[in-house]
Amino acid sequence: MSNQKLNSYLKEIVDLCRIKKNITFHIARHTFATTVTLSNGVPIETVSKLLGHSKITTTQIYAKVIERKVSEDMLKLDGRILNKTNTYL
Repeated sequence: MSNQKLNSYLKEIVDLCRIKKNITFHIARHTFATTVTLSNGVPIETVSKLLGHSKITTTQIYAKVIERKVSEDMLKLDGRILNKTNTYL
């Protein structure tokens, strides 16, 4: 399927959903990589495979880790450290 045809299908979906943004295959792919997978804890290696990248460096450029995910991960780490500290007290 061509990029042009896929973008045409996406435009139909956007119109049906009354979304007021221009959505392209590239934007949808980026959103899938960042918002759907990485921010929900899917390892970057898995995302790389899902996107069909042969090198993980391509995925690292393409799917930037969003700030919210970094904050959530640091809060989890803080909680784990606190639990381990309390276990030894």
